[in-house]
Amino acid sequence: MTEGWPATLTEGAVTLRPLRQRDSREWRAVRTRNAAWLRPWEATSPEPASDAPPTYAAMVRRLRTEGREGRTMPFVITFGGDLVGQLTVGGIAWGSLRSAHIGYWIDQRVAGRGIMPTAVALATDHCFTIGLHRVEINIRPENVASRRVVEKLGFRPEGLRLRYLHIDGDWRDHLTFALTVDEVPGGLVRRWVAAQEQRR
Repeated sequence: MTEGWPATLTEGAVTLRPLRQRDSREWRAVRTRNAAWLRPWEATSPEPASDAPPTYAAMVRRLRTEGREGRTMPFVITFGGDLVGQLTVGGIAWGSLRSAHIGYWIDQRVAGRGIMPTAVALATDHCFTIGLHRVEINIRPENVASRRVVEKLGFRPEGLRLRYLHIDGDWRDHLTFALTVDEVPGGLVRRWVAAQEQRR
């Protein structure tokens, strides 16, 4: 068992829990239904197109291995018990860096309902609780919906990374947003929930 993993995190109807092999049918159904919506933001491989993508089972095995090794925390996002997305904390580094990055996707049917900001806040607080110092999120400039998530949560913009990740078939520029633990002394979930209550 690795520090902070496995973990189940909950705020209201939103839960983050480890990705499981038995999620296969539900995960595939959500991904299939959202294929066109997610394609512009999906990581791709610069290797020849003849290389087949990994199967769901192989993906889960790889992520679970990385989880055991303390490099990744692969969560699914559930809302009211239904699987609605995925959030992965990756690139976990200790030593003098103590940092990680977060990537995510959500079912279009429930987008815009505060689920993803809640999920990101939960994951960020968990990273800080286990001793990480910094969390970053990298987003294509064109991805307005994803940028709204980090803006709502108060992640700091840190600049543009040119041709940073291979997305949707080519190397794409990404904007970097980050938070350090000292910027949210009361926790990000607490700040996010308080901001929502003020809007009501």
